[in-house]
Amino acid sequence: MVMRTRQSQRRRQVLSRERIVETAIEVLDAGGEGALTVRALTERLSTGAGAIYHHVGNMNELGQAATETVIADALPWPVASGGGAGESGGAEEAGETGGAGESGRAGKAGESGRAGKAGESGRAGKAGGSGGPRERPEDRIRVVALGLYDAATEHPWLASRLAAQLTREPWGAVTPRIFESMGRPLRDLGVPRGDWFTTTSTLVHYVLGATSQNAQAADDVPGGAPPDTEEVRAAFLDTASRAWRDLDPEEYPFLHDIADQMRAHEDRAQFLAGVDLILAGVTASRPR
Repeated sequence: MVMRTRQSQRRRQVLSRERIVETAIEVLDAGGEGALTVRALTERLSTGAGAIYHHVGNMNELGQAATETVIADALPWPVASGGGAGESGGAEEAGETGGAGESGRAGKAGESGRAGKAGESGRAGKAGGSGGPRERPEDRIRVVALGLYDAATEHPWLASRLAAQLTREPWGAVTPRIFESMGRPLRDLGVPRGDWFTTTSTLVHYVLGATSQNAQAADDVPGGAPPDTEEVRAAFLDTASRAWRDLDPEEYPFLHDIADQMRAHEDRAQFLAGVDLILAGVTASRPR
């Protein structure tokens, strides 16, 4: 009886909410939303359903916790603020948040592949996050956008979760974090206060829409989604390019002109080009 009690105590010590969430992320990565079941978790964790529900209220709560964990790793936090243009908090606030790139989950994100990719762009800070208050607002926005894009690429289930939380639960933990990360640097670009919500929403909707399209699983798209290996992707784009060129050139002259560009494009670079187009519009329309 004493031995059984000690074994139960050790099991409770090993099994934590954090471990359950990490396991849920692994399950989601391997099989998508449909794979996240109590049975899958109990098998991976070698425990019973009661022990899981002791730490998480239900499967929806667990899915939200998994989403929050991935976003916390992907986005720099606290968010640095330039404190100059627009109506930002000023240099004192920027100084208080300038260390974001080295602290908390932002530091953890710096160890991941997606943060490394952001670093390759020459825009990411030490942790794949903000390089501090002296970094240009445009660069901070690119870091956030690429963090979300790379997280959704690494975790294909994430994009639909983000879209659902944005539309159904904008007061939850994820949407405020995304809006704050995007909104502060947009504010620092000099966007008028009356346009803050519309401008930030436009950028957020583009980022989440593009990441969702890129991250769709093959079984969710008729004929298959863009593949996940370079060889198959090249064959996929070559087939699509040839199909466009085979169309009637008088009816589809534009597609004939861009068919080769479509075949040669790189998804991540195209995504960042879209962010830059929005930022160019924001810069061009701000008061002089």
